[in-house]
Amino acid sequence: MKKITSFCVISILVINFQSVNAQSIIPKFIRKMYFETDSSKRPSFVLIPVLSTAPETGVEVGGGALYSFYTDTLAPGTRVSNYYGYATITTKGQNRLQLSTDRWSPGNKYHYTVALNFVNFPNNFYGIGNNTRKADADLLDEKRFRFDATAEKQVKHNLYIGFLAGAYYYRYNNKTVGGIYDTATNIEDKDGGPIAFVGPTLTFDSRDNVTYTTKGIRFAAQLRAIKGVFSNNDYVGGLLQVDVAEFIKLSNRFVLGLNAQTKNLLGGASPFYLLPQMGNDELMRGYYGGRFRDRNLLAGQAELRYRISNRFGLVGFGGAGQVFKDDLTLSAFKPNLGGGLRYFFDVEKGLALRLDYGIGQRPLGEQRLSGFYVALGQAF
Repeated sequence: MKKITSFCVISILVINFQSVNAQSIIPKFIRKMYFETDSSKRPSFVLIPVLSTAPETGVEVGGGALYSFYTDTLAPGTRVSNYYGYATITTKGQNRLQLSTDRWSPGNKYHYTVALNFVNFPNNFYGIGNNTRKADADLLDEKRFRFDATAEKQVKHNLYIGFLAGAYYYRYNNKTVGGIYDTATNIEDKDGGPIAFVGPTLTFDSRDNVTYTTKGIRFAAQLRAIKGVFSNNDYVGGLLQVDVAEFIKLSNRFVLGLNAQTKNLLGGASPFYLLPQMGNDELMRGYYGGRFRDRNLLAGQAELRYRISNRFGLVGFGGAGQVFKDDLTLSAFKPNLGGGLRYFFDVEKGLALRLDYGIGQRPLGEQRLSGFYVALGQAF
């Protein structure tokens, strides 16, 4: 749900193994955020400090904050809503900012989401396709602005229809002259530019809980009709996304989650920054985001969740996915496997901190791909 890179999260988990007396020295507002249980359906707030380091960024500092609430505490079954914010800055002048909300009206009659995202950060570009090489990595300075909004209305029990709209802006500066970004002939629209989009949405959602699901199905389909604007006004295309998940309660402590996703870029043009990418903290964990990209993405995963107690849970997950231009090939699927720990800081709402470690394939001549993730909320 929300990606957070933070060494400070580890201390939260360690403290929970200490005695009540040890916790008593912690300030009251921290105990309330992370350790106290409240079953009254009151709003809750959690703050996560961020600290990380990398050669291309220097030291990165900042924080994330999540405010969760119910729009109606009396209407039965009203789902949890939230406001989320995340901001960081590095010693080399890069920065990231994200603001979003996910809001359910009383009785879940309407569902709204809004997300604003700004990134001024370096990213590795490896080329296009399902078999890119680490040796080809080019470091690009990326400036990216994204605005997304969706609104859906419940038309029948668990069935929603609605629309989406938004605008994106991309700009790139190549830091590695003469690399694959300069020489590859299949990279379209290297300068980036602004786009706008609108489209319909269709969702079927029978999940018993949107933050920690133990049973139910979610099917979500979105179609974006995309048009380049201003300096990018020659581009016309689209993006079709389908996301399906089912949750099966095996026992009081075990839940099996199954998930499949597909993304398909439509139209004759293929701007490289709009190509579906494989790998993030929610799907194909263990793969660097953007390592593999092409016009189409198909991936699936299974996750077995074990609730140790009200506060803690364990998961094991595995999956497979690929990106492709035209033809889907069974032998081209790439595997991933991993596990993780969950700490439920808000037991009543099912809100959790998530620590996952995933591994992927071992490309020829390279080390096995892997990734460590710290995030708010479940992967799906």
